[in-house]
Amino acid sequence: MSTAEGQPGPGWQLHVDPTRCIGSGICAGTAPKHFGLVDGLSRPLAERVAPAQAVLDAADSCPMEAILVSEADSRRQIAPEP
Repeated sequence: MSTAEGQPGPGWQLHVDPTRCIGSGICAGTAPKHFGLVDGLSRPLAERVAPAQAVLDAADSCPMEAILVSEADSRRQIAPEP
């Protein structure tokens, strides 16, 4: 059986572009189980996660579109909408 914590299997890959992130904290407030602020910038708490609406909401609410959510296996971008 595979898990979403960095092993093969279904799930989403999270990435925050540090050159775009302004540290607004909206993502951490929207999806605190998935994002946190480190040294004033957002970081995913895990690079690979189970699909969750809160992750999509965080990506969609980022004012700088710094959060990229993609399918872990295919790398197809899910959010923000391409």
